[in-house]
Amino acid sequence: MAINLSKGQKIDLKKSSGETLTNFCVGVNWGAIESKGFLGLGKKVQSIDLDLSCILIDDQNNLCDHLYSPLYRVEILQQFGLPKGKLQTTDGAMRHTGDDLQGDTGGDDGLDNEIITVDLSKLRPNVTQIFFFLNNAGKEDFSQIPYSKIRMYEGTPTYVKEVFASYNVSAEGQYVGKQSIIMGKLYKRNGEWKFSAIGDPTEDTFLGQTIHRIVKSYL
Repeated sequence: MAINLSKGQKIDLKKSSGETLTNFCVGVNWGAIESKGFLGLGKKVQSIDLDLSCILIDDQNNLCDHLYSPLYRVEILQQFGLPKGKLQTTDGAMRHTGDDLQGDTGGDDGLDNEIITVDLSKLRPNVTQIFFFLNNAGKEDFSQIPYSKIRMYEGTPTYVKEVFASYNVSAEGQYVGKQSIIMGKLYKRNGEWKFSAIGDPTEDTFLGQTIHRIVKSYL
C-alpha cells in the first residue's frame, strides 16, 4: 500500500518486498479554480499554471544541477544568478515532462500534471539532496487552488504501475498570500536515499526567490 505522508515525515525508499526504490516518477497534480458563473448560473473555470521544479545539491552544499521550465525568461533568471531552464539533468538521471499550463479543469482526474522521472542509479555520486518545489506563474495564492499533491510512483509519465508514497500538500494548512511551496526533498544518508515531506509555503513570486530560499535556509 502507498504511504500517506504528513508534513515533516521522513521515509526510507524501501518497498514492501524489501527492494530499494531507485527508478521512479515524482508527479504533482493540482486543480484549476472553479466558481459559479454569472448570476449563479453554470460554473466558471480558471486555469492555473503551476511549475514543478527541482534543484540538485552536492556534498559541499553547492547547487550543482537543476530542472525547471525553459520558458522562463533568461534575463530574469540572470538577475538571480541562475542558468536557463532545461528538462534533463546533465547526467541524464532526471527528466521533466514539461509545462502544464492549466491544471485539472474538470475536477481531480487522478493524473499528474507535471512529472519528473528519477533514476537514482544514474545520478552523479556527489549529489546528496534533491529539492522539489512548486511556483505559481499567475497571481493566485495557494489558498485559492483546490488541491495540490505530490506522489512517488513506479511506472512512466503515462502509466502508474504502483504508488509508493503520496503527500497532499493542500491538507496541511492555510496558504493565504503564499504563491510557492517547497514540497519535499530526496536526500542521501549513509549511502542510502530517503524522502522528507517538507510542505512549506512561501510568498515567493518567482522561482529564483525559492531557490535562494532553499540554498540559504534548508541546507
